Order: sequence, then C-alpha cells, then structure tokens
Amino acid sequence: MARSPASGSGPSQRQLRVGEQVRHALSDLLQRREINDDVIEATVISISEVRMSPDLKIATAFVSPLGARDDDAVVQALNRNAKFIRGRVSSALRQMKYMPEFRFRRDTSYDNFARINELLHSPEVARDLGPDDDKERE
Repeated sequence: MARSPASGSGPSQRQLRVGEQVRHALSDLLQRREINDDVIEATVISISEVRMSPDLKIATAFVSPLGARDDDAVVQALNRNAKFIRGRVSSALRQMKYMPEFRFRRDTSYDNFARINELLHSPEVARDLGPDDDKERE
C-alpha cells in the first residue's frame, strides 16, 4: 500500500532529484542561447531552483535575470517560449515518463535576504546588541 505524504512535509526525494535534473537541463539550454527571443538573448539568467509537482508533470523554475532592466519582461518571455523550451530539453530528460510543463517565476529570495541583512544592520537592532553580543557573532 502506498504511503500518502503528510501535508506540509515538503517535497519528496524524487521531486528534489528530478527538480535538480530539470534545473541542469534548463541551465544548459540557456547557456547555449538556443532561444530566439531578444529579451532572453540580451540577459544572463540564473535558475536558482526548480520545484516539481508531486506527479512530476509541472516544473516551476525560479529565475533571476542578471543585469536586466525589467525582470518581469524576462519572466514573461520565458513563459512565452515554454513550449519551445520543453521540446529542447526533452532529450536531456528522456528518462522521464512525461515531459513536465514549464512555468517560470521570478526568484525573490535574494531580495528577502537583502532585506533581512539590512534589518540586522539597522541602528535599531545595533543598539539592542551589547558589546558581548558582537564578540559572540565573530
């Protein structure tokens, strides 16, 4: 009898493994510059994570356009070319029973890290830290 995953337990090992394989395949495709779109060709795109649905039929790729003026335009361009991308990475993912549908989202985790770092270095937090706290952090 198959065990059903508990809600909130996170992705399975299989989802994580396949997500990493998909991330590598997408990264290779973007490095080879095979997508004929002016917005995508003019931008270096970093793929930080790919989350797979439990049935492995949907792959959500979190991307960070580096040096782009409009991040949302790059994400829209990737979503416009999702079917082409799906066809191009199929050879790298031929071991999969079903080729996943690709969805692209902007990765906001770096923005969150920067915001937390800014808060930790703000004067309000610094005044709450005593001299002993600074020595412990080093």
